[in-house]
Amino acid sequence: QVQVVESGGGLVQGGGSLRLSCAASGSIFSINAMYWYRQAPGKQRELVAGVTSGGSINYADSVKGRFTISRDNAKNTVYLQMNSLKPEDTAVYYCNVYLEYRRDYEHSYWGQGTQVTVSS
Repeated sequence: QVQVVESGGGLVQGGGSLRLSCAASGSIFSINAMYWYRQAPGKQRELVAGVTSGGSINYADSVKGRFTISRDNAKNTVYLQMNSLKPEDTAVYYCNVYLEYRRDYEHSYWGQGTQVTVSS
């Protein structure tokens, strides 16, 4: 069994900051890529940022320069530091983890989501 749990969402004023955390636990052999997605009401889920096991990082254009993704391999945790938040960043943020629960058996797991609301 594997669990992926996000935390750190909340309500913040525009220009403010939040830090999201996502921890994977359970039967884990290794963690490969870790991603943050978001879904605003009435919109499709979109990729926000991702980091591979080798440390390669990518960001959506809309968050470049404002958001920073990082991971702590010892804690099986990925973070999303969000600065200079805008009302359009309001969404449910989801963590997606690609991990091997046994050697060479990779599976994708999703967290339950955490709400981020940015007021104007």
